[in-house]
Amino acid sequence: MFPFKNNILLDRKANRNLYLQLCDQIIGHIKSGKLTPSSKLPGSRKMAEDLVIHRKTVIAAYDELISQGWIETIPAKGTFVTSTLPIIRKQRFDQNPSNITIKHKSGFSFTTRTHLMRKTATTIIQNVLKIDDGVPDNRLAPIEEIARTYRNISKKAHHKKLLAYDSIYGNHTLRKALVTYLNQTRGLHISIDNILITRGSQMGIYLTSQLLLKNKKKIVVGNTNYMTADNTFTEAGGIIEQVPVDQQGMNTFAIEQLCKAKKIDAVYVTSHHHHPTTVTLSAERRMHLLQLAQKYNFAIIEDDYDYDFHYSNAPILPLASNDYNGNVIYIGGFTKIIAPAMRIGYLVAPTDFVDEAARLRRIIDRQGDMILEQTLAQMISSGDVQRHCNKALKIYKIRRDLFCSLLKEKLGDYFEFEIPKGGMAIWVKLNKKYYWYDVYNEAKKYNLELNPEWERYDNDNSGHNGIRVGFASLNEEEIITIIEKLEKTMRNLKA
Repeated sequence: MFPFKNNILLDRKANRNLYLQLCDQIIGHIKSGKLTPSSKLPGSRKMAEDLVIHRKTVIAAYDELISQGWIETIPAKGTFVTSTLPIIRKQRFDQNPSNITIKHKSGFSFTTRTHLMRKTATTIIQNVLKIDDGVPDNRLAPIEEIARTYRNISKKAHHKKLLAYDSIYGNHTLRKALVTYLNQTRGLHISIDNILITRGSQMGIYLTSQLLLKNKKKIVVGNTNYMTADNTFTEAGGIIEQVPVDQQGMNTFAIEQLCKAKKIDAVYVTSHHHHPTTVTLSAERRMHLLQLAQKYNFAIIEDDYDYDFHYSNAPILPLASNDYNGNVIYIGGFTKIIAPAMRIGYLVAPTDFVDEAARLRRIIDRQGDMILEQTLAQMISSGDVQRHCNKALKIYKIRRDLFCSLLKEKLGDYFEFEIPKGGMAIWVKLNKKYYWYDVYNEAKKYNLELNPEWERYDNDNSGHNGIRVGFASLNEEEIITIIEKLEKTMRNLKA
């Protein structure tokens, strides 16, 4: 008989009841093949004696296993593993039941997507300082305001409905709040029917590309571009066409030449602060791009990921504010304003496109977190979001100015950059006498970690030697320390 005494381990300190622990382990032994169909189980008294537990615990476990169909009782014969279960190859009895093998290789085939593979940092040293490519400082997130609002909503009985299935378009209160918010801050002219709530702006890009780019439709992007967007367009089956990016943003005259030569279905633009170079699309090119969209009937995917962070003057209104022909799909979110974990974004478009995007969203993510969306709606209506944004804007401006001044003063011989008018990162070009690979490896010696994916910024293999260097997530002390570590790094490389 199977040696239950040596192969069942029960933990009286665990939160799970003993009889359920016993069920779990018997089921595990059946699934592993150690207990085969028709194997006899000990009587309840014998099992209780072997495991030093109460007989009622064993009876409760057997009753549960019978109800689930794992075992069966045959009158006058005893209790057995159900005879109709499929036979599984037997495993060794001496295998430690707590030593579960982690499976690294699948026993089946599936599609792999090489264009989605990315390098990851390998550093595991504690107290390492990291330079990201421009993300908010989650230490500044308004946790107390979020928690207080969320708690108040959860307590109210009439908000229990938020726990049920709701609209695939997103929380109704949030959509209403966004109509007012976006019309006032972005100069849009929209109604609630033009808004779909998403899980961050990335979902908006995904839904849009799935609807626009099937069957090798063509999309125009900058020759340096947000790599995740490029991967999303490729995943959708689109063909990417590149145009130059200069100090005025994407070259719309190059887009016009492409339109004359072939059918263009969409243009992706980060108009406010081009990703990755941070330049702003000029007013002239904005108007030209809208005219081209109307003339050649293509969609403009406007990813306005950090509209709220502009330091030199008021933000330039998005393309969507001047779209009177229904060509612009405007995508944004609250990840950059509040924190990356606040996965709430929005897609703004003509009603027919929003309807189709909502139907597609239904099959990948039925709906978002309705309570969290209600929380954000109340924070927008009460002004909490705007107050936090204004506070963060002042802090990030100080950090930008400090980072840029130290970078120019201490490392001007190695790096070339323009002070960005907004956003959370600087576009830094390394002197071509040096290589980012060497900088990355040398910096690791000082517990400083750069983004290991420097190649992804060079989409067209032009060798510009530039990367995004984020400053927003670093406080002033961290900025000073990072510049000191970079100084040591570059001095060593120079030597």
